[in-house]
Amino acid sequence: MNSTSSSTPLRRSTSDKKIAGVAGGLAEHLGLDPTLVRAGFAVSILFSGAGLVAYLLLLAIVPDGDAQPAVDAPAAA
Repeated sequence: MNSTSSSTPLRRSTSDKKIAGVAGGLAEHLGLDPTLVRAGFAVSILFSGAGLVAYLLLLAIVPDGDAQPAVDAPAAA
C-alpha cells in the first residue's frame, strides 16, 4: 500500500452501527458493505468464537469516529 492511498482511517462508525460501530467502521475502511463484515463476524462467532474476540479487541483499540486526533502541545521553553 502506498502513501498516496485515499482510504479512510480506521475508526468506529458513529452513523452505521448496530452495537458499537466496529463492523461499520471496518467496512468503511476496507471499502466493503457493512452487512458483509457483520456476517463475517457472526459466522466466525458461531463456528469458532474468534469473531467475538476480534470484535472485542477492535472495540478496545479502535478509536470512536467522533474522537479528535491527539494534538501535540508545544514544548515549554
